[in-house]
Amino acid sequence: MLEASPKMKHSGHWMKVRLRVIWRTTSLAALSAMLLLLTVAEAPAKVTTYKGKFKDGATYIIQVPSNWNGTLVLYSHGYVIPGFSNPAEDVGDPITGGYLLANGYALGGSSYATTGWAIQQALPDQIEVLTTFNSLVGQPKRTIAWGHSLGGMVTAGLIQRYSNRFDAALPMCGVVAGGVGTWNQALDSAFAFRTLLASGSGLRLVNIKNPVKNVDIAEAALTAAQKSAQGRARIALAAALDDTPGWFDPLSSEPSPKDYAKQEANQYSWLSQIDFPFGFDFRAELEGRAGGNPSWNNGIDYRKQLEASVDHAEVKALYQKAGLSLDADLGALQGATRIKVNPPSLSYLKRNIIFDGEINFPVLTMHTKGDGLVVVEDETAYKDVVDEAGNDKFLRQLFVHRAGHCEFTPAETVVAFEALISRLDTGNWPNLKSQDLNQAAEALGSSYNVLEVNGKKVHVGPKYFKFQPATFLRRYDAGHR
Repeated sequence: MLEASPKMKHSGHWMKVRLRVIWRTTSLAALSAMLLLLTVAEAPAKVTTYKGKFKDGATYIIQVPSNWNGTLVLYSHGYVIPGFSNPAEDVGDPITGGYLLANGYALGGSSYATTGWAIQQALPDQIEVLTTFNSLVGQPKRTIAWGHSLGGMVTAGLIQRYSNRFDAALPMCGVVAGGVGTWNQALDSAFAFRTLLASGSGLRLVNIKNPVKNVDIAEAALTAAQKSAQGRARIALAAALDDTPGWFDPLSSEPSPKDYAKQEANQYSWLSQIDFPFGFDFRAELEGRAGGNPSWNNGIDYRKQLEASVDHAEVKALYQKAGLSLDADLGALQGATRIKVNPPSLSYLKRNIIFDGEINFPVLTMHTKGDGLVVVEDETAYKDVVDEAGNDKFLRQLFVHRAGHCEFTPAETVVAFEALISRLDTGNWPNLKSQDLNQAAEALGSSYNVLEVNGKKVHVGPKYFKFQPATFLRRYDAGHR
């Protein structure tokens, strides 16, 4: 998953930044039997571990249990900030890893040759893991791709670019709206923030030369704005253009729909602790890769963007409370000098990567509702392009009613994984009703139903729920510009 900068405050899976059930029927009797199976602990198998380094400098790790069932699970990790430790990873959390190994699954993954927006290196490095596995262990009967956050994007990229090497995929909290749309939407939010709250500050939106100074300017302006009703209304507008949710703490309940003050306070937390480092600092790393700015907002109608945002009502209410004219501020955005793209940089980001919807085997995605870094609307963007390609029968999407980025419990992860295995085993999607998923997760026991918060495991119940995300505001993929 995506990792944090020193400026960020984190919980759980963020910082790195992490029995087998046969699921075949929707009948209550069969479900009860399945839940009983899930309560049975299995003894850990003996595991053989292989480690090494590729020619490009990426390291890899492969773990094979003595009871290997012939399936390899290839894990793609998330964004690692340049300068941070970048070891090879083959699973998102050790509890899920222990489950998979005990149940006969081999694990593999690489570090990628570089940190940052490493899609260009991640895709071939992950394929090299598969080639190395074949040499060291043997050809798997089937291979499943999965990963968190940027690793979810890598997962979707792997099955698009190397579909013949995989049999199924589980992208989790993935950047599945694609690189172009994701960075464009972030630019919209940053553009509104600078125009309304940091004009004349020297804050740069693109072509960032001094990223540390740049994010410091942004954070100072944000802190000052949060102290007034007018500033908070404008923060909410900037957040709305990226569909930033008004929910931050994964251990908290979602704020009520009309608790706009609480929603804005949570958006402030997302911006100050998570999103601003990416928008005003780490964008420079991407621009270095791309040879310039790959984003633009010329031609964007911000009135229409706000109307489509999930935060529209909040913004209207906070503007009214602050005595500000929303119409005037939207007019200021419309009249402000726009950002133009550097075409070769756009070409780089399109390659690294946008999606075409061409999947031909089972893909199951997962996302939390209150994700303020990779917003849940990414899932709509991915589903739309898959549907338009006529491949909807291969895609299913699961949602967890929780705040936070990639804040899934091992129980929720295992249940999703087993649902995907069932689809492979039977040729049909199993029951994915939220109530039944939650019962299956709960049956795994307390050791699986945990989140790691501030270095401590906290018991939480499973939170699958029925949900349909809104439209992704700046969709951009291979079939829709």
